[in-house]
Amino acid sequence: MARIELKDIAHRYDADAPYALAPLSVTWEHGRRYAVLGPSGCGKTTMLNIMSGIIAPSEGEVLFDGAPVTGLRTAERNIAQVFQFPVIYATMTVRENLAFPLLCRNAESAVVKRKVGEVAELLGLESVLERVANRLTADQKQLISLGRGLVRDDVAAILMDEPLTVIDPDLKWKLRRKLKQINEQYSLTLIYVTHDQNEAMTFADEIAVMNEGRIVQTGGAPELFENPGTEFIGYFIGTPPMNMYPCAVVGAASVMVGSQRLDLSFPIPAGGGEYKIGIRPEYVRLRSCPGANRVRGRVLRVEDFGNYKLVSGTIEGVATKFKIRRDSGIALGEVDLFLLSGKLKLFCDGVLVAGQR
Repeated sequence: MARIELKDIAHRYDADAPYALAPLSVTWEHGRRYAVLGPSGCGKTTMLNIMSGIIAPSEGEVLFDGAPVTGLRTAERNIAQVFQFPVIYATMTVRENLAFPLLCRNAESAVVKRKVGEVAELLGLESVLERVANRLTADQKQLISLGRGLVRDDVAAILMDEPLTVIDPDLKWKLRRKLKQINEQYSLTLIYVTHDQNEAMTFADEIAVMNEGRIVQTGGAPELFENPGTEFIGYFIGTPPMNMYPCAVVGAASVMVGSQRLDLSFPIPAGGGEYKIGIRPEYVRLRSCPGANRVRGRVLRVEDFGNYKLVSGTIEGVATKFKIRRDSGIALGEVDLFLLSGKLKLFCDGVLVAGQR
């Protein structure tokens, strides 16, 4: 188990190329669950591979429990890495695969037997221990990859790069639950890379959101949903994403969206730039309620998702989506909408304006 620090880490794949990972410093505390979330190509796998030693960073330093490991090989860092596609020995049995890391370290046979049995029970692999690995399902193979890290007592952290991509969707939630159980039972540091916000938000204590080689915000799922630090996070977190409207500041705590005025629940700091006002689809209402701003909108489409209806339309010509109860009636055409003032978020040049959190 380890506390992992990245100090002024940065990486370019070519000396003349732009940063694949822009300079950053971040600390992963011992025994916690983390997710690194972002779109493809944002630098999250590069960062994970620097932690594991697969890539030597162009700049900066990696420390495990305060000790520099930047120059150490992967094998010397005592980490386990689980990749998108299972890395196992296909012709070995499940038992042999799980035992292999211990045998490489000359562990005593009694220790090997105990640890393999313990991990197999934890991961639900007891019934297939004698089966050859290439005859297993994709999720069972991925569990073996995970188990090969868990059998070792000296693992500093488990680093996972899109580990559930090849798993049937119906089984993903079970494996996430297993990972949480592992974290609680072994107090392991787990760092989980994904592009899927649902995986990140249901797994991690803390999420680092990345974009264009940078960590743009860290926090728990509620913080990222309620207080996105940038427009990008407003779009990337939440389904559907946050509604965004170009606006103009017209008072100490008011903006204009087209011809319609919105009163905010916070004062707008002095300054200038390109302003947008955002609101989550969950905070748009059909009926008047305390602390709401009334606006005129247009309904273009209503889709029934079983437990709610998703309404698509426009406000001042800007695409808008919001959710309503399934038993709510709504017709196409003009409609009055109410935006909860306390949930409006103001952005200036793409960044959340101070004083709203």
